[in-house]
Amino acid sequence: MADENQNPDEPVIRDKRKIDPETGAVREPSNETDAAADAAASADEAELTVDDILNAAQAEVAEPNDEHLADLKRVTAEYANYRKRTEQNRELERDRAVGQTVAALLPVLDDLDRAEKHGDLEGDTAFGTIAAKLRQVTERLGLVRFGAVGEPFDPQLHEAIFQQPADDVEVDTVADVVETGYQLGEVQLRPAKVVVKSPQG
Repeated sequence: MADENQNPDEPVIRDKRKIDPETGAVREPSNETDAAADAAASADEAELTVDDILNAAQAEVAEPNDEHLADLKRVTAEYANYRKRTEQNRELERDRAVGQTVAALLPVLDDLDRAEKHGDLEGDTAFGTIAAKLRQVTERLGLVRFGAVGEPFDPQLHEAIFQQPADDVEVDTVADVVETGYQLGEVQLRPAKVVVKSPQG
């Protein structure tokens, strides 16, 4: 029971002596016992609790350090680049696969061009209707025609099979298209075969 006359502001001094229950003798506290008690107390203070870990994690989420933020930005950028490359490769492979199929139809389209030059596709003939439908199908697949009379000669798009000098041009110009060129997406199926007019002198 606490001493009623004790000043509450004075420090409480606890008796650290222990009584041996077998002999009844009073034992003085040993330095080893005190050291063990102090070590146990320090261990309790140093041990992390679940709350400590959760609080640290929440603090990291609220205020991430520079290293983690840089790692997150790097991983995000790598993933975005990976998705972009995958999409580009997928589109290119699609164009190549469709291009191989459409390339088999190019001789048929060439025959339609020749028939059109001879006037065989004029009017509502069955042949003209079939030709129109075939061209529509290839256009829906993404097939693009190029090579027209009067456009500048481009060695990336045109293959010159004949060259003739002319006074009415200042740059190499397509004078006639022998065979139309075709492209599907980024894949060029074949260049246009053309006759080229070149400026004299």
